[in-house]
Amino acid sequence: MPVPESLISAQIDLNRADDEGLVAQLTGQLRSLIASGRLVKGRTLPSSRRLASDLGVSRNTVTYAFEQLAAEGYLETSHGRRPIVTVDGGERVAEGGAVASRMRLGKPRLSPWASSLTQTDWPMSYQARLRPLRPGPGDFREFPNEVWARCLRRSAVRAAKREFGPVNRTRLREALAHYLATSRGVRATADQILILPSAQAALTLIAAAVITPGDDVWVEDPGYPGAAAAFRASGARVIGMRLDEQGMQRIPGLAAPTLIFMTPSHQHPTGRLMSLSRRTEFLGLSRPGKTWIVEDDYDGEFHYDSRPVPALQGLDAHGRVFYVGTFSKAMTSDIRLGYLVVPPALVNILEIVQRHIGLIAASHIQEALAEFIADGHFLAHLRRMRRIYHARRDHLVEGLERHLGDVLAAEVPPGGLQLVARLKRGRADQAAVKRLVEAGVETRALSGLALGRPRDHGLLLGFAAWRESEITAAVRTMASCF
Repeated sequence: MPVPESLISAQIDLNRADDEGLVAQLTGQLRSLIASGRLVKGRTLPSSRRLASDLGVSRNTVTYAFEQLAAEGYLETSHGRRPIVTVDGGERVAEGGAVASRMRLGKPRLSPWASSLTQTDWPMSYQARLRPLRPGPGDFREFPNEVWARCLRRSAVRAAKREFGPVNRTRLREALAHYLATSRGVRATADQILILPSAQAALTLIAAAVITPGDDVWVEDPGYPGAAAAFRASGARVIGMRLDEQGMQRIPGLAAPTLIFMTPSHQHPTGRLMSLSRRTEFLGLSRPGKTWIVEDDYDGEFHYDSRPVPALQGLDAHGRVFYVGTFSKAMTSDIRLGYLVVPPALVNILEIVQRHIGLIAASHIQEALAEFIADGHFLAHLRRMRRIYHARRDHLVEGLERHLGDVLAAEVPPGGLQLVARLKRGRADQAAVKRLVEAGVETRALSGLALGRPRDHGLLLGFAAWRESEITAAVRTMASCF
């Protein structure tokens, strides 16, 4: 039934708390009224001043909505006259319904890899906003944004004067080579380092360069889902390797694969440190040109209980290890920069692959980061955050023991940004996560990180991004849920 002019504003409900802007909401709701036939062809709408007054919004909000609908052909507008509806909603609905019906007749054809993504909870579907105790991120509130902004501004100003240069900026590669050698024991020259939009991009690049469909790839189980996703996209057969207290275990008698992916400094998700003997064992399996190792050192900057263990890559004397790192944990997640240290034999081809796939980071951000590191801001920030995160880890462990000791057993990692708390009774970690998310505490089920049938059940809890008062409140909420 057509809507009388006096009731048009009553058909519109604008939510000022919605992430979608008021203009977009008003445009969408007016469009729906026209398409449904409730505002018929030839109907004159209220003036922008009148509708703005009725809705309690600015006149510009209404004007912009009218202009958008006029551009789409729904309205006719002219100076000094009220808008007029120019389409027959019934016809549009019939046409739209026919299109929707055709779309429902058959599912779109997807690649096997894309189809498999529906079976994983990575990335997590409830990540619309950051809430305690989400695992993974550091605390962006503690980042020296003003210092970083100055570096960005200077880099942007200089960008106009820079000549065309390499996609991997020399200053940043040199700064990283020095930093990784002194802090992580990585042995690499600057030209072995590629700068990428993320650590995940580094895994995609490696997979594209060295994996042939059908190749075997070993990954930790439970482990980082993004690695399995990247390798499966290249057609690899991903095989999960179980963990013990020393980290990833080899399956006796299993032939060496094309690629071995591991997180030896802080195993994801358990935080366990791979022993030196286990590292040596896996290095012995790898052969240059035959079997490669990918070492993901995603949060190796944060080690609390002793001196950081040097990277596995530093033990490799034969160029068998890819070393992957990211700045999203140490700095802020929206910096969108990662890096890859490439074995010498693959540097030239990896640079070509990088450009062909388009995994290129913005040059002005690379230059700003080079300055941020060279001026000492990066190391100063890391030293401060190690102290803060160490205290937060201990605070979370203490709170779990005090309030949930009869339900959860926390495994205290030597470093990192998160910890595993295993359920003492039962294995319903997925149900527990659902209950906690509904109560406002974000966590992740350990069973959801398994490649096959889950063998481990518990909760993955982040502590780095949350102040001690926020951790306390979250733990109390958890206690009430359990």
